[in-house]
Amino acid sequence: MLARQRLLKLTRQKAALYNRLALNSLRAPLAAAALLTLAACPKRVEPGPESRGPRQFQLLPAAAEQETTLLTQKRQDVEIETRDFERTPRVVATGESPLFRLDGSRARLFGDAAGTLGWSVDNFVLIEVIAENGKVLHRAAVGFTEPVSIGAERIDNLGKMSFTFEAGEVNLTPLLPESEPFKLRATALDYYGVGRVTDLFLVLDAPGGAREEGDLRGQ
Repeated sequence: MLARQRLLKLTRQKAALYNRLALNSLRAPLAAAALLTLAACPKRVEPGPESRGPRQFQLLPAAAEQETTLLTQKRQDVEIETRDFERTPRVVATGESPLFRLDGSRARLFGDAAGTLGWSVDNFVLIEVIAENGKVLHRAAVGFTEPVSIGAERIDNLGKMSFTFEAGEVNLTPLLPESEPFKLRATALDYYGVGRVTDLFLVLDAPGGAREEGDLRGQ
């Protein structure tokens, strides 16, 4: 009887040892497979401005040609230094972008979101760069206008004096913060004859002379 009990105990010990060995033999391949899976998973990299493609914001909708005297809204804080026409310009159209960051991109003006068309305005577009807290950081006038001022601030002209511009001809990059969030407010203004503007888009594309010097007249 005693011998039988010893034999049974020995059998149980062997079975337990066998189970442990079998379990360890299963764990090793599973651990190796897990390591291989982790090694095969690609590391996630946030796309830079080169890889995420252009970003577009519509700044102004098109406004058909209309006599200046029929434009009822005025931009009261803006003054045109003219002797022959109205000194307070009238609003043709206005628009504003959401907050965004430049992130090393180049910011230029186009007549369409695809960045293929030019655009035009009569008389000019007032561009205002606004910080996240609402403070106006920079202003510029783009178009055909006599000297423009807001209070004691003389507004610089950006680009050539003209009613029409080629696709991407006007580069806003020098006006914009490099890393802080901001938004753009655009106002098409007219002070004699007729007022009009085509669709106006801001297109942000990959770097490549992103901090080019702009043609700021009046500095």
